[in-house]
Amino acid sequence: MDLEFSDKTLTAREYNFGFFEADYGLIEVSGTEAVQFLNGLITNDVKKLESGHWMSAAFPNAQGRLLAVVRVLRLDKNFLFVTDEQTREKVFQNLFRFTFAGDFKVADLSEEFSCFAVRGNKLPRFEFKIPNADEITEAKFEKGEKGFLIDAFCAKGFEIFVPNSSKDAFAANLKHLGANGIDEQMREVLRIECGIPKYGVDMDETTIVPELGIKELISYNKGCYIGQEIIARIHFRGHVAKQLTGLIFEDENPDVKPNHELKSIEGKNAGKITSVIFSQALNKKIALAYVRYDYLAEKTRLKVNETIATVKDLPFIQELS
Repeated sequence: MDLEFSDKTLTAREYNFGFFEADYGLIEVSGTEAVQFLNGLITNDVKKLESGHWMSAAFPNAQGRLLAVVRVLRLDKNFLFVTDEQTREKVFQNLFRFTFAGDFKVADLSEEFSCFAVRGNKLPRFEFKIPNADEITEAKFEKGEKGFLIDAFCAKGFEIFVPNSSKDAFAANLKHLGANGIDEQMREVLRIECGIPKYGVDMDETTIVPELGIKELISYNKGCYIGQEIIARIHFRGHVAKQLTGLIFEDENPDVKPNHELKSIEGKNAGKITSVIFSQALNKKIALAYVRYDYLAEKTRLKVNETIATVKDLPFIQELS
């Protein structure tokens, strides 16, 4: 569906109220043995997840390498997994293979719902309760169908999952409230400013989960799960060899691109860039990069080609966190 908005295209710091349609997968898990099976598959502890709340988690393989980053929602005894479209099928198949082993049911609801990501510093009054951090709130639509809202990950706003039969009416209502369209370029600016890695760009199956630097993904106090031995060994050893972090470039228009090598001031290999964008908020070009442990400290100066970059802890824009 093509959504119509005002003629204005938002820039990165003008998004008082805007939205875009997000490509998320939505997978439901139920059954009396759901908690047991899930805790053997993901990095976080679903036993501690209360109904009406969500947590971040990762699916690792046996080597502790990343299959997917997800948000796990608990609605009474059932669970919902929100995943990027790129990892939707992988997550579904990873879960579905255990449906033959016990009372563990898996259903892909992705085609039944549309997800709208609403962002803004000045959101209008909605008919639905905007959730607080880690909360889930219910949304009821004119045709009697139900959806739900979750707060945005590392950004100001929320995600709302709308039954497809109510999709057009909801989009029209957002337009009526004054929403502007958030285009692909601005989405990328906001993503990188918030320090959110993208699957296939900043992370993939070569990434060891702790290298993402997202502490809330992993519980180190739960029982065994696939890949736990490797992940725990890294944690208790003290640190990863490299980690995703931010870079701010000193030059006004540096010639830097993804996959460019980072070097220390002395010329030693220090890592690699994964994403680059110009931030209007900082008036600088910024990047996400994997930086070796010895150079991870904030304000460390590194070289990319002939350009100097300074390490910045994520997120870049603290007000969005």
